[in-house]
Amino acid sequence: MLKKHILFIGLFTVALFSYGQNSDKAKALLDEVYNKVKSYDNIYIDFRSTLENTEANLKQETNGNVTLDGEKYFLNYLGAQQLFDGKKVYTIVPENEEVTIEDVNEEDDNVSPSKMLTFYKTGHNYQWDILQNVDGRKIQYVKLIPIDSNTEIKSILLGVDTQTKHIYKLIQTGNNGTKTTITVNSFKTNQPLSSTLFTFDEKKFEDKGYYITRN
Repeated sequence: MLKKHILFIGLFTVALFSYGQNSDKAKALLDEVYNKVKSYDNIYIDFRSTLENTEANLKQETNGNVTLDGEKYFLNYLGAQQLFDGKKVYTIVPENEEVTIEDVNEEDDNVSPSKMLTFYKTGHNYQWDILQNVDGRKIQYVKLIPIDSNTEIKSILLGVDTQTKHIYKLIQTGNNGTKTTITVNSFKTNQPLSSTLFTFDEKKFEDKGYYITRN
């Protein structure tokens, strides 16, 4: 759950005669977002996450935050923490006094925090979607459809603030009917970071009696 994000169904249908043009326009907007993100030393995002499956009568809401510095990230979500130091992913669950250490799975269909703003660049077709007014902000949605038909993801919607070129909402619809939405509450850049934020201190957790597993 900690690396898995996103939700909703696009309501705007792109006319066949203008699909190519709108696809290029959608890709161009996402490229603007990417270039803006790459200009920052680091990013801090406070967000709200909603997981919903109507058939299973499931709806779960929670808040979280993530700090991103290049590919590295530190995530607080669902009562746990997840750290990626550029090589391995460390998932820390204080309630269970447990740490799991994993190698990165590049084949993972889901969007990890470090890829949250750049994953669109490969493996998707693009559609220009609806424009919404949210508290005076214009949010333009772009719909991404995975090219790989075997993926677990049906579609992804990215809502972009047209003024700041920051992502406001990330929405994923799964083939199993599960929908996950991440809404950005605050977006801060170039924050002072601790030099050890992305460093996992295994001895510290061993001394606390945590059970450490490696996958």
